[in-house]
Amino acid sequence: MPKVIQGNLDAKNLRFGIIVSRFNEFVSERLLEGALDCLERHGAEEKNISIFKVPGCFEIPLFAKRIADTKKHDAIICLGVLIRGETPHFDFLSAEVTKGIASVGMETGMPVIFGVLTSENLDQAIERAGAKSGNKGWMTALSAIEMANLYRAAKA
Repeated sequence: MPKVIQGNLDAKNLRFGIIVSRFNEFVSERLLEGALDCLERHGAEEKNISIFKVPGCFEIPLFAKRIADTKKHDAIICLGVLIRGETPHFDFLSAEVTKGIASVGMETGMPVIFGVLTSENLDQAIERAGAKSGNKGWMTALSAIEMANLYRAAKA
C-alpha cells in the first residue's frame, strides 16, 4: 500500500500571516473573525498570528509576496471582498488578484491561501462571510492549517 502524506488540522506551533483588505470592510472583518476563530479553535497561539491590513484586494498579492519573503510564517491567509459593479473593473480585479495570490505561492514555495470573495452582490458576500453559506474566512484558515502541516510533513 502506498504511503499517504496529508496535513493535519493542528495549528499549535504554526505561524500565520493574515492579509485583510479594508475595502468592503463590513464583510472582510467578518472573514477575519472567522479565520481567527478557526485558528484559535485549532490551537494557534495569538502570538503566532500577524494581521496585516491593506487598502484593497489588488494590494493583497504584492503584500503577500513581501511577507512570504520574510519566511516568518508557515502560511499566509489572504482575505478580501470583491463585489461586481456596473463596470468591468470587477472582472479585471478578480482575475489579477487570483493570479497574483497563486503566483506568490508558486514563487515562494509557501502556502498562500485564497480567501477573497468574488460576489455578484452584497447579499452574496454577506452569505459567504458567516450567514447561510458558512464563513469563507474560517474555511480559508482551515486550509492554511492543513497546508502548513502538509508542507512540514513533506519535508520529513
